[in-house]
Amino acid sequence: MDFDILKNSFTKESASQLNSLVLAYIGDAVYEVFVRSHLINENRNTLVNKLHKEATNYVKAEAQSNFIHGIFSELTEEEVAVYKRGRNTKSYTKPKNAEVKHYRNATGFEALVGYLYLSEQMERLNYLLKKLIAETK
Repeated sequence: MDFDILKNSFTKESASQLNSLVLAYIGDAVYEVFVRSHLINENRNTLVNKLHKEATNYVKAEAQSNFIHGIFSELTEEEVAVYKRGRNTKSYTKPKNAEVKHYRNATGFEALVGYLYLSEQMERLNYLLKKLIAETK
C-alpha cells in the first residue's frame, strides 16, 4: 500500500485558491486529530467516553469562535484573508448546536487550519493549536 497521497502537493498559492469549504473540510479533520492526540497524550488511561466529552470543549463552534477572536491580532494578513474568506462562505447546511455567528467563525478557523496544513506551514499551525490548547484548559 502506498501512502504518498498523505504528502501534500500544495504551495501557499495553490492552497489559498481552494474553495474555503474544502479548506474547512480538511482543517476540521486536522484539528480533530490534533485535539484527540493531545487528550490521549494527557489522559492515557481515560475512558473514550470521557475523552469525547473533553474533546467537545475544544471542537464546538463556540470554542473555535472564541479562540479565533482571541488570537485575531496575531494573525498575518494572509491568515486573516483565509479566515475571512472561510467565515463568509455560504454553507448549505444549518448549524445544529451553534449560533450562526459562531458556526461561521468556526468555519473560518477550520479553513485557516486547513490552509496552514495543506501549505505545510506546520510550525505556524503547531504554534496556533498549542496556544488554543493552553487557553482552553
